Amino acid sequence: MKKCFIASLLLLCALHGLAQSSNNIVPMPAEVRYGRGSFELSRNTVIVLEGSGMERTVSFFNDYLQNTFGYKLKTAKNSAGANTIRLNYERMDKDLQGAYTLQVDKKGIYIAGDNEEGVFYGMQTLIQLMPPQKDLAVKKTDIRFPIPYLSITDEPRFAYRGMHLDVGRHFFPVAFIKKYIDWLATYKFNTFHWHLTEDQGWRIEIKKYPLLTETGSCRDQTLVGRYGSNKYDGTKYCGYYTQKEIKEIVKYATDRYITVIPEIEMPGHSTAALASYPYLGCTKGPYKVMDTWGVLNDVFCAGSDDTYTFLQNVLDEVIQLFPSKYIHIGGDECPKERWKTCPVCQKKIKDEGLKDEHALQSYFIQRIEKYLNSKGRRIIGWDEILEGGLAPNATVMCWRGEEGGITAAKQNHDVIMTPGSHCYLDHSQSQNEDSITIGGYLPLETVYSYEPVPAVLSAGEAKHILGAQGNMWTEYMKNPSKVEYMLFPRMMALSEVLWSPKEKRSWNDFERRLPVLFERLDQGGTNYSKAYYDLKQTIMPTPDFQGLLWKIESKLKNGYIGYPPVPGSTEVKMYNAPLLITDSGTKEVCNYIYNKPAACISQKFFFNKATGKKIMVSPAPSKNYPGDGAFTLVNGVQNKKGLSKSAEFLGFLTDCEVIIDLGSPHGYNSIILHALTQEGSWIYPPQTFTIFTSKDGVNYKSRGVTNDFVATPGGNGTMKVNFMAVNDRYVKLVIENWGPIFAGKPGAGNPAWMFIDEVEID
Repeated sequence: MKKCFIASLLLLCALHGLAQSSNNIVPMPAEVRYGRGSFELSRNTVIVLEGSGMERTVSFFNDYLQNTFGYKLKTAKNSAGANTIRLNYERMDKDLQGAYTLQVDKKGIYIAGDNEEGVFYGMQTLIQLMPPQKDLAVKKTDIRFPIPYLSITDEPRFAYRGMHLDVGRHFFPVAFIKKYIDWLATYKFNTFHWHLTEDQGWRIEIKKYPLLTETGSCRDQTLVGRYGSNKYDGTKYCGYYTQKEIKEIVKYATDRYITVIPEIEMPGHSTAALASYPYLGCTKGPYKVMDTWGVLNDVFCAGSDDTYTFLQNVLDEVIQLFPSKYIHIGGDECPKERWKTCPVCQKKIKDEGLKDEHALQSYFIQRIEKYLNSKGRRIIGWDEILEGGLAPNATVMCWRGEEGGITAAKQNHDVIMTPGSHCYLDHSQSQNEDSITIGGYLPLETVYSYEPVPAVLSAGEAKHILGAQGNMWTEYMKNPSKVEYMLFPRMMALSEVLWSPKEKRSWNDFERRLPVLFERLDQGGTNYSKAYYDLKQTIMPTPDFQGLLWKIESKLKNGYIGYPPVPGSTEVKMYNAPLLITDSGTKEVCNYIYNKPAACISQKFFFNKATGKKIMVSPAPSKNYPGDGAFTLVNGVQNKKGLSKSAEFLGFLTDCEVIIDLGSPHGYNSIILHALTQEGSWIYPPQTFTIFTSKDGVNYKSRGVTNDFVATPGGNGTMKVNFMAVNDRYVKLVIENWGPIFAGKPGAGNPAWMFIDEVEID
């Protein structure tokens, strides 16, 4: 009897594990209970509507079935046996709308929501319970879906669950915008932040001001390569959405319970508008729609009443197109240079009793807010709207870290968190990125780890954190495929941050679900990044400082690391320990899954007398650009991509001193310093590079100085000092920062950044 009980218990556990392994839902529901068995959904299943107002949910589900598997389900008003999907409403008394329950058992499938939105989210979960297409029992006349018996109770954690898309830098067709909205619906986002105007293009038709699209929607050409390259494609670039198309998109989103919030940038990022109507600027032009990226000095004239009349007229038409409670007005990155010399702006400052230009921006924002409030709308602005005093009813979208959001919440303002550290999906998702991005490094794990409510807030203050948003800026995304690649799978991770209970989130379980999530993306023909499979490399000095150790790590639990087979062989040699590097050359290892390489990492090493040696740097580099510490300068790796945020650069706003201990006397007669120049990013080469050497580390002799920086087209460059051969152990490099940036250059008057890379001693 006891043996029978144990056997039954083991069988029950096995069935429970099978059901649990089939749960690959994202975002993970608040509560899931598993049963034994499964319900078979087929083309004969009937959708039963036990409440009104569910037609949009049924339409979405049937469109999914039709597009994916070629058939739709019939609907009925009354129960038609057990082979049914019943939709209903139930009161759930939750704080936020969108709660639902989903029950699968021998009676069929039952979905109940606290409102229409809840029913819709329950249906999204049901879709994810269907197996990936490759696992289905496919027949020519039928496709059946085994849905495991289970019970789900679910609700959103945050009221605001947003995704952003910039169409100013690059324009995307209506069909792709709809596709983007469908992805948001799948992962239970409820807000689409549509960034419609920029320096590089005005993308929304305004009938009162036709030049906004006739002139402002086109730029003469587009930057090629990274910002600061000064290379252009010479091709005119245009695109905008008609008001008819916008209404179509807004309805499409509404049918999926997604609110579209438009962003009309002001007072900065406005040169496309100024090019269309030059009287709106302080200098009155001429202006042009910009063909490069960055922050520009020409902005709306904040002192002119004509500016406010124009913007109010624009917003009147925007309000008619977008029923959202919020209108986003930007407010970020607005230089005050033109205002400082504009007599109209200075008169406005005097007439209104304002302290300075920052207060003028606050006046601008508050005046626009007052107008929108009079129309029954509220504003959202980037956290720069805090400068000079926050508008009374504004909601702050916090992107420059979390400090602005904390400040706003403590002032009882609502906040949407979107810090670059966790929410900027235009940042690279791999340290081995294979295409140009704006920079930064935001891996999947970091997105998943985000906690939108800062710990320093009290319970009352924390209630002002409405949620968070992922941002997709498109300077380096020319086509929809690149947007998809940058979006997935990080958007999935963010969806769980915003929907699932904090205590239920588990990176290990999210990692378990990833392979099936990737299968679903493959099934839908969606482009996505496989950076999750990337190997992590660490380069270290050997204990005796005579070489390098190349350490490779994998996140995968069901794979192994190996060296690719040599030509003519299929044998994969296993990687078991850090590889010793003692000379120049390229090394490669791969992550193998099921004996196939999922991702490989290839590293070229440049060896010289400084490589792997003891090194000290003073002062320490900026916390924003620390590289891998002082060892970055002697790790044998040279940055070849001109990526200013690469871990291969140390960033300084000051002079710096470097001391390298070669371990014993060595003969050499030249030293090369690798550095970067990108004026658009305020990065300048060193002013001077001076060499000293010593036998004892105490008494140094000067060996030469240079101010000659030889740059390559990508911005990388070198400074070289030649001298009579010496046989010294210690080398001291004194590297002088450029100093203040010249007038007329981006960032004029600010201290220049100095980015240094490898040191070569030969």
